[in-house]
Amino acid sequence: AGSFQEAGVIQQAYNLNFPLHVVPASCAQCPAWSAFSVSSPAIVLETAEDRPEAVVVRLYEAHGSTVTAWLHTSLPVKEAMLCDLLERPTAQGQLPLEPRGLRLSFTPFRVLSVLLVRSH
Repeated sequence: AGSFQEAGVIQQAYNLNFPLHVVPASCAQCPAWSAFSVSSPAIVLETAEDRPEAVVVRLYEAHGSTVTAWLHTSLPVKEAMLCDLLERPTAQGQLPLEPRGLRLSFTPFRVLSVLLVRSH
């Protein structure tokens, strides 16, 4: 019922095409863990590519809306910046690391690539 946004069609399509794989934990009481989370259902985290010193995260706005969303990671990050599709830092430069994560602004169907430099 309702629009495709209200019905969660995009999330259901990802669940169907990329099902979650269950991996046995090494202990019965291991806490749940996620490397990334996004605050808006309109934003899809499409991929996270691991590099030797960094992770490149690609996200896009899927509902045709203008939205500000927070990208949170549990990985140790010392620096974040927008990059182009070839994963080179853009002129906009650094993104401030805030307690809630990274604040990202999207226009309809916009793709953003973020380079996260890991701290050791």
